Amino acid sequence: MYRMGVMALIAADIPGVNRDRCVKMAIVHDIAEAIVGDITPSDGVPKEEKSRREREALEYMCKLLGGGSRAKEISELWMEYEENSSPEAKVVKDFDKVEMILQALEYENDQGKDLEEFFQSTAGKFQTDVGKAWAAEIAARRKKRDG
Repeated sequence: MYRMGVMALIAADIPGVNRDRCVKMAIVHDIAEAIVGDITPSDGVPKEEKSRREREALEYMCKLLGGGSRAKEISELWMEYEENSSPEAKVVKDFDKVEMILQALEYENDQGKDLEEFFQSTAGKFQTDVGKAWAAEIAARRKKRDG
């Protein structure tokens, strides 16, 4: 989440994309996971159930914040991200994938593991030019390392 926020902060300006919204969205995109955890496809939880649990957790977190305009903004940003319904959501979703493969590359470099499945899981799934460019850079660094 932090690294995604930094990505949004340092990314070059993209026409039609509000950088401040991207930074905020990156910060709140995983807020429900603070309660439900990071549910992955390998956990065997149906998408509908995952969505229900996360929405319930989001509502709880917003109640903890006392409702109001900030809670409403967090809820709206989270929903926008989940629904992939804006240019900002598409950028932040790409940053989420970029962050995952960057972390996988770091683990490979630090621990000598082969985490190819993480790279395969994102292949062809980037929606934005910045996401594609950053993913290509990570792939190039990985390939250069493997020589």
